[in-house]
Amino acid sequence: MSDQTTSAAVPAVASTESSQAMDAHGSHRTTASTTTWLAEAGFFRMLGLIIALALLCIVGAVTAGDRFVDSANLLTILRLSTVIGVVAIGMTFVITGGGIDLSVGAILALSSVWATTLATRQMAQDTHWIVMVLTALAVGAGCGLVNGVLIAYGKVVAFIATLAMFVSARGLAEIISEKKTQIATDVPGYFDFFTAKPLGIDMSIWIFAVVAVAGWVLLNRTTFGRRTFAVGGNPEAARLAGINVRRHTVLLYVLVGVCCAIGALLIVARTTTGSSTHGQLLELDAIAAVVIGGTLLAGGRGTITGTVLGVLIFTTLTNVFTLNNRDNSEQSLLKGVIIVAAVLLQQWLASRKSTN
Repeated sequence: MSDQTTSAAVPAVASTESSQAMDAHGSHRTTASTTTWLAEAGFFRMLGLIIALALLCIVGAVTAGDRFVDSANLLTILRLSTVIGVVAIGMTFVITGGGIDLSVGAILALSSVWATTLATRQMAQDTHWIVMVLTALAVGAGCGLVNGVLIAYGKVVAFIATLAMFVSARGLAEIISEKKTQIATDVPGYFDFFTAKPLGIDMSIWIFAVVAVAGWVLLNRTTFGRRTFAVGGNPEAARLAGINVRRHTVLLYVLVGVCCAIGALLIVARTTTGSSTHGQLLELDAIAAVVIGGTLLAGGRGTITGTVLGVLIFTTLTNVFTLNNRDNSEQSLLKGVIIVAAVLLQQWLASRKSTN
């Protein structure tokens, strides 16, 4: 009788130990899967960007003191982020979709010049200052359309097509303006709107915020965004899934062109001028901010939040260097190091993911 009891108890103990082992294994598996999910969701990448921005702010506070932490200086950082930020959001879509655009600075310059020509300003005076806005948007969208058609339907490599637009748009801006700076102060309504300060914050910052939120929603919560990821990740698979890859590519370049036009409107409001020299090297800053933010240069993965943080990191870096009277060459060198480090980190993470 006792032997039967003992033999019956052994399986019970074994069963208990087995369930404990299974619980422990399941708990470990859950923890691992949670970590993997956070990594795939970009949590650690975003955390790294936030830490980098925080460290820059600490450096600024230590080296520049009250000049850096002053609220007016913080608003200056945000204000200086607006133009590159708006353009970088458009660039995020293009790079996520597997493309690249080297012409954004030239498109911005051409949009600013065309929106401030004597004829455009005269029309704005006779009707409404919104004519200047519509002109800039039409020019930006038109340049983006040309880029998109050449790339999607003409089968021209994105690098070459946008490089040609870079040269052509800048040249056309010089021809239209006769290499002169166009003063646009004779349309006061335009500046009344774009230099207003709702709730004490510059209108340009509000516009940047609206574009960023709209970009995030478009990329993460719409069919257009899902198609962008699909086209950037595997164009052939996207085509077989029923996506019109060529049309979507054209739309991506039109989108970045519109963002360039918005950037042109902001820079005209800030400087009161339209000039063929606006936006020089803007394409490099925009691409750098997008890459730093975590968007893959190869396409298929992009993040608006990361792009915004990348823009703020570079703008804060510039501000810290300016406040400490450091040479621009040193700043450019550091930017280059940051860009290379970001690309190497992307490659390392991609190789780890493929081996796992």
